[in-house]
Amino acid sequence: MRPSLMRSTSQLLRRRSYSSASGQPERKVAILGAAGGIGQPLSLLMKLNPLVSSLSLYDIAGTPGVAADVSHINSPALVKGFMGDEQLGEALEGSDVVIIPAGVPRKPGMTRDDLFNINAGIVKNLSTAIAKYCPNALVNMISNPVNSTVPIAAEVFKKAGTYDEKKLFGVTTLDVVRAKTFYAGKANLPVTDVNVPVVGGHAGITILPLFSQATPATNALSDEDIKALTKRTQDGGTEVVEAKAGKGSATLSMAYAGAVFADACLKGLNGVPDIVECSFVQSTVTELPFFASKAWEEWS
Repeated sequence: MRPSLMRSTSQLLRRRSYSSASGQPERKVAILGAAGGIGQPLSLLMKLNPLVSSLSLYDIAGTPGVAADVSHINSPALVKGFMGDEQLGEALEGSDVVIIPAGVPRKPGMTRDDLFNINAGIVKNLSTAIAKYCPNALVNMISNPVNSTVPIAAEVFKKAGTYDEKKLFGVTTLDVVRAKTFYAGKANLPVTDVNVPVVGGHAGITILPLFSQATPATNALSDEDIKALTKRTQDGGTEVVEAKAGKGSATLSMAYAGAVFADACLKGLNGVPDIVECSFVQSTVTELPFFASKAWEEWS
């Protein structure tokens, strides 16, 4: 298995300025699509993250209001809002981590493939700007379908000559979050103690929760229980879309999952050892060019 996030960035860390208040390196996080259903709660969660010193919120419209709202929270991160194509470069410049929840959400009856034609163009444009203004940033791709948007971003970066396979991640953390929650509930285990790796992709049957590797292990679940948990994890997004009855998709849980993965990236950048997360990355685990698997987020 390729340790896709293991990095040697000692030179970057030596160049990085440090916050005198916290002793942590100063880190800029940019959220592209910050005014959307995922972007707003994600902006809130990243404002609360003590590892973030500068939070750049970007969207095609509505961002000044979101930025003003979030900026009133009494946590250290400085917040700026940016709107429209003409401000995208300023929003991205100097970013250490870029999170992309931009795009249209799923609606009842839609598959992730239905989102491709719209979201592919959005991701292409944003990736082009990232290659120009912050080519060394870690890119966390949330925009669906992740199975397609990550390869699109990779091709844009390759064309620009900035591609680093170790810095582009499809955020599949929501699959892990769901698998942990469903497993803990069925096995009657404390959810905070549970871990379940999820591999494969980020759509339907490509989502493969490895309950056989779940910790803590349990003898309380039958084969039928495992099959049901697997299907519920795979159909988690559809469950939320249908429950919201046309009024949204999995925005809040996705924002939480995005914040969890971004936090892991920030810890890795800061040299914290033994940070392991599953993500959809360029891979040699299978014959597929991209595959979600465990990755070590370490830059020491």
